[in-house]
Amino acid sequence: MPLTPEQILNHGQLPPPGGRPIRKDEIELQERGLYIESWLPERRSRRKPLLFVHGELGGSWTWERYLGYFATRGWEGHALNLRNHHWSQTADATTLSFDTYTEDVVAALERFGNGVVLVGHGMGGLLALKAAERMPVTGLILLSAELPRELRPPARQHELRDIPDAYGRALIGWETLPERLLRDDRDLTLPDVLRIQHLLGQKPHEAGAARRQMLSGVPVDRRSLEGLPILVVGAGLDRTVPLADSERLADWLGATYEPFAAHSHYGLVLGETSYQQVADAIRGFLETNRL
Repeated sequence: MPLTPEQILNHGQLPPPGGRPIRKDEIELQERGLYIESWLPERRSRRKPLLFVHGELGGSWTWERYLGYFATRGWEGHALNLRNHHWSQTADATTLSFDTYTEDVVAALERFGNGVVLVGHGMGGLLALKAAERMPVTGLILLSAELPRELRPPARQHELRDIPDAYGRALIGWETLPERLLRDDRDLTLPDVLRIQHLLGQKPHEAGAARRQMLSGVPVDRRSLEGLPILVVGAGLDRTVPLADSERLADWLGATYEPFAAHSHYGLVLGETSYQQVADAIRGFLETNRL
């Protein structure tokens, strides 16, 4: 039986059973038009707050399974919506760039102060690296993160020219039949695929300038990250950031590396069953480093 739009939106939003009670909150950074979705343990703990940064066309919805998982285990989680994404203020995508997104992450870090663990997915991982150059954080967790300039091959000029000033899900391969996506991303269920397609949106709203900057190469000063606990997670089914790229990033950063050969780009964070293994690995990293 086909899922209704409401079922698609609500799929997977409940936290896992057996954990601690949680409560939800929201934070608005009005000066930048940003909305942050927060899932908090009912009782405060000494664990470090987690700030989640989504990738292209994403939003706080990317992190709902993680928000539930970690809040029931004592971590407060805050999922940032970059400008013009999900619940944050609407803006003209053609006026935005990787730099403006970095400023959004920096603004969120300023709001929470020292002691935050920064978690990024895809482009959000590269944004996390850039923001951590400028703001003190206590740890970094990078899931299928886009590579910095130092590890990226030279961009092909025709590929950069082909990126529109605003783009949608077709450019990242998600404007296709769900059955094809299920074949490629075998760790996702049909409800997962339908929900991701729906929330990526039908209209172009991602900044082409940000993608062009990312593909051209965003430099990262790894000296500013020395001594920081860093976990890099890779996915074997990832067509966006190949597993080998995640391994190279981990080696370059001197980070802990966790590969998941049977996971896809979105399966790392949104797969109904696949996310659990990744969340368990992240939890182990946090506990080992007392974060």
